[in-house]
Amino acid sequence: MSITAPDTPALLPSYILGDWWTPQNPSKVSPVADANTGAHLTDVSTEGIDTAAVINYARTVGQKSLGELTLHERALRLKQLAQYLNSHKQELYDLSFATGSTQKDHAFDVDGGIGTTFTFSSKGRRELPNANVIPDGAVEQLSKDGSFIGEHVYQRMPGVAVQINAFNFPVWGMLEKFAPAFVAGMPTVVKPATPTAYVTQKCVEMMIASGVLPEGSIQLIAGSARDLLDHLDYRDHVAFTGSAGTANTLRQHPNVLTGGIRFTAETDSLNAAILGPDAAPDTPEFDAFVRTVFQEMTVKAGQKCTAIRRVIAPAEHVEAVVEALTERLSSRVVIGDPRVEGTTMGALASKEQQSEVAKAVRRLVEAGGHVRLGGADAPTGDADAEAGAFFAPTVLSFEDARTPEVHSVEAFGPVTSVIGYSDIDDAVALAALGSGSLVATVATNDGETARAFAAGIGAHHGRVHVLNRQTAKTTTGHGAPVPHLVHGGPGRAGGGEELGGVRAVKHYMQRTALQGSPDLLTAITGQWHPGAAANTVTREDVEAGAATHPFYKSLAELKIGDQFASGLRTVTLEDITAFAEETGDKFYAHTDEQAAAANPFFPRRVAHGYLLVSWAAGLFVAPEPGPVLANYGLDNLRFITPVTYDDSIRVTLTAKRITPRVTDDYGEVAWDCQLHNQNDELCAQYDVLTLVAKTWPMPEQPAED
Repeated sequence: MSITAPDTPALLPSYILGDWWTPQNPSKVSPVADANTGAHLTDVSTEGIDTAAVINYARTVGQKSLGELTLHERALRLKQLAQYLNSHKQELYDLSFATGSTQKDHAFDVDGGIGTTFTFSSKGRRELPNANVIPDGAVEQLSKDGSFIGEHVYQRMPGVAVQINAFNFPVWGMLEKFAPAFVAGMPTVVKPATPTAYVTQKCVEMMIASGVLPEGSIQLIAGSARDLLDHLDYRDHVAFTGSAGTANTLRQHPNVLTGGIRFTAETDSLNAAILGPDAAPDTPEFDAFVRTVFQEMTVKAGQKCTAIRRVIAPAEHVEAVVEALTERLSSRVVIGDPRVEGTTMGALASKEQQSEVAKAVRRLVEAGGHVRLGGADAPTGDADAEAGAFFAPTVLSFEDARTPEVHSVEAFGPVTSVIGYSDIDDAVALAALGSGSLVATVATNDGETARAFAAGIGAHHGRVHVLNRQTAKTTTGHGAPVPHLVHGGPGRAGGGEELGGVRAVKHYMQRTALQGSPDLLTAITGQWHPGAAANTVTREDVEAGAATHPFYKSLAELKIGDQFASGLRTVTLEDITAFAEETGDKFYAHTDEQAAAANPFFPRRVAHGYLLVSWAAGLFVAPEPGPVLANYGLDNLRFITPVTYDDSIRVTLTAKRITPRVTDDYGEVAWDCQLHNQNDELCAQYDVLTLVAKTWPMPEQPAED
């Protein structure tokens, strides 16, 4: 069949200062070729680019436009962006074939990047306040009378998020960094790797064409940017993905060493898959293990920072693993141009990468590796390894599991080494020889084995993927970082951390400890603190028509600090007994006077905590229909002082946090709820969570057909 070359510009443009830019008649360019055919695609050059202007534009224009939006508003823009990319992703597929990616590989790069963008949009709107200040943890009381308090908050950093990416994931690698930085409110400068920069450039072109992004949100330097770190300082964040050698060079830059640049790295990683002692060849765990290793060798032709480089199996099962793996690779892998029907594994990203992988395989063989399949000079079937950057799947085995090269030489392609272990302690020691990795898989169906491996290898890995018969069909995979969980690893893996849900957003924000009065911290955070001024009304005020109950205020009217204070209600022994009979909660502290009195926490029989919470609702709820649409839960419930019969309780309810939803006619209100007894002792405290209309009456909804 004929192969259509992707449509790429003669000179790949950068997107800077709000416009597309290319150098005029550059004296030096870097040619980029189709990884499968060797055909010339485009040239890359940034000769004459004004990097200082790029950074200044981000810090001024980008910061200003992003700062005009709240966390929720930016998260919603992210959803709109993801929808746009999703509707145009075929263009990215068509272009990505030239990198050697198959249609299956697109699911990891293109679809994975778009999916990550959707996830950060959802998490940003669901888990963060609709503001630009994020409270972090509980308030600390710094004075006896509560007039001086402290707490931590996150606020967006005033600089630029710079991402320096590797060649293997030109879409996902960019979007997984861009999405959390955008939600946080930091403008991004993208520096992609040259061999696949044309795919990143096309994705940025789509992002700009979407019309969703505020001005200055993103810039692209398509080519060399050797002076990039020269213009950065403590306000900025650099996220690097690539080789450990390059990361170490960047770490030595004066602006990293002494200038305060936040620098995180995700680098080389000799990840391991460990077959548990119980996972014999006739078990489901063995089959799942082999499938996982196969997948990690063949997806993206093994060009994944999370790919399995070391297969660690019980010594008695090494040959069975090698046989099962080589049989699967031999029967299922068809190497070739991904645009040709039937191809299951494409080329490496470039001829340079092909040469590097071959060089690494030769080093492993010279160190004692036995080639069980493939090899540095193995044929690649009908695929032309001279014109394209094809490389045959390669399995090596080693008699000495502690051969240093096994644990230090990474062949960044479809290559893995199989070694044996004697017992769990030995397997843990072998895994640790990788000097820090992104991820390890442990295949076992034995709980004690899983516990021993997790305890032994956890500190050496950023993620531990435990595989058994229950998860074999549902697992997201050994090598697929998910946006909900952290991605990174210690030691050789770079010591960095990305993703992890809203943790990733906070990576692009500054955590600050605030100290001051409740009133001032309320003003700063937009969240009410006990002791701050409150607009208090009572039921008597409401019934007399002198004030409005907070429950009758829409979000347009409700203010932080609006407060309702109830009267006292007396607890009787009959109340406690009836609640026990009605609910079946006959715990002795509520039903046995002698046993309750013997308990060190109770004076005698006491009221159920949930009885008090129910009564509290009766004390503060406004009964008529109004803006409060629903109660959807309680947070941070604590029972502090026991309440016995003949005691009385009262409730104080204060609007603590108001979070309008940007896409709905309602929002969330968190109410600070405190129960006191007749002696003004705090008995219980918690947050009541409600859904409240933005206006009341609510707009009429269109009738359904």
